Amino acid sequence: MGDLFLLSAAQMARLSPHFPLAHGVPRVDDRRVVSGIVYVIRNGLQWKGAPVAYGPHKTLYNRFMRWSRLVSQGGPRPERIMIDATHLKAHRTAASLLKKGKVPRHIGRTKGGLNAKLHAVCDQAGRPIILKLSAGQVSDHKGAAMVLEALPAASHLIADRGYNSAWFRQALADRGITPCIPSSRSRKLPFFYDKDIYRQRHKVENLFAKLKDWRRIATRYDRCAHTFFSAICIAATIIFWINES
Repeated sequence: MGDLFLLSAAQMARLSPHFPLAHGVPRVDDRRVVSGIVYVIRNGLQWKGAPVAYGPHKTLYNRFMRWSRLVSQGGPRPERIMIDATHLKAHRTAASLLKKGKVPRHIGRTKGGLNAKLHAVCDQAGRPIILKLSAGQVSDHKGAAMVLEALPAASHLIADRGYNSAWFRQALADRGITPCIPSSRSRKLPFFYDKDIYRQRHKVENLFAKLKDWRRIATRYDRCAHTFFSAICIAATIIFWINES
């Protein structure tokens, strides 16, 4: 394999319990194929652009499509959680995604052009625990509503002014979560928030920065929302869970 990227034995040990059992003909080397999938996503390549040392590109793509829903990660109850959203630019090859169809494409037109929007909730260490993809024009408030029921129990939720609304604050309070959200400047009687806790909000920004280091995440080439979201989940798994000590 030379200098090509390969997942370590320890990383494979953490991933392999999530792989489906082989039936019939034995699968080709899981380590080589999964490493090839990671290589393509991280470097923003077309599948046919994968180095030949990883095997046929069709094998990489087919395995990615079959296994993309299988990797998941649980974790302990977080002390604090943070929420934010970021835009992911759509490449010109994704222009056809605006066509209507039965399956949501999760891409829309904003002032910045065609893009999707990734809504994320992370724990106090900056590791993603909820990811949700939407069209680019979906507001932060609507994104918060989409993930509300999935929020884990936590002492505080940290967010910027974009999430400042009475209904969201009340929804958090109903779940026993204290909002740490600055009030909008137009509010005459601003809500109290712990400024020391709020200083941790940069961790969710760091999450997006690390995800966008993977070129196939920073720019959306995939024509299918499920395929693109699967790539995001794989990147998040490798960056924040498989690589942690």
